[in-house]
Amino acid sequence: MDRHIPFEALHNFRDLGAYPTTDGHRVRPGRLYRTDSLGKLSEGTADWSRFRSLGIGTVIDLRYPWEIENNGRIPDHPSFTYHNLSIEHRPYNQAALAPDVDPGPYLAERYMEVAQDGTKEIRSALELVAKAAESNTPLAFHCASGKDRTGLLAALVLGLLGVPEPTIIEDFTLTERAAPALLADWKLRNNGRAPTWLGFGRAPAAALRLFLADLTSRYGSIEGYVSEALSLDPRALSTALRSALLEKRRERPRNSQE
Repeated sequence: MDRHIPFEALHNFRDLGAYPTTDGHRVRPGRLYRTDSLGKLSEGTADWSRFRSLGIGTVIDLRYPWEIENNGRIPDHPSFTYHNLSIEHRPYNQAALAPDVDPGPYLAERYMEVAQDGTKEIRSALELVAKAAESNTPLAFHCASGKDRTGLLAALVLGLLGVPEPTIIEDFTLTERAAPALLADWKLRNNGRAPTWLGFGRAPAAALRLFLADLTSRYGSIEGYVSEALSLDPRALSTALRSALLEKRRERPRNSQE
């Protein structure tokens, strides 16, 4: 299944719906979207019309303010509220890394830095997701490529919804399908130069797997992280998300011969 929704300017816009949970439910389609920068949208274009047609009422921009200043943000519109929550506090230049840096362990370490540094912003983001869910309003969240910061938040939300870890990791790796286009965009912005890091734009399973293992080692689980690091009630948050974002388990049809 290709979860990418086609846009001209966006390469990594995906619906987080239809994923199964461990208890037999399914995430509702059309309610949660993850994407690369919505700053690439312009009013009056087919992309803008397609975005508006999704009924999104909340946009969370996980980038630094300086990224927004340099590269723009989604145009203002009364149909949605916009929130800038910069969850990363230690910037790093992926494109300039040495070619032999292993992306799995390297990215996992960066994700843990974000999880520990950005607790205030991550807490606010999860509260916004819950608020949008309870109001039956679709929500989209993004960073620059829709991979690292976006991937971290997606993993937390899907985990709280009860989606199994292998599926969460599989969702993370879907950025691989967008990687060539993301790389082409970077080259276009940089006069045709190629990044020195061969892992640029990649989303290897090892990156999220190692991060989730580290998170579990430190906090016991995603719920433990939510409680200890974010000072939120994980049971209440999970219940709110599940009641609003999960489709009810379908009853098995009775055997007609009974």
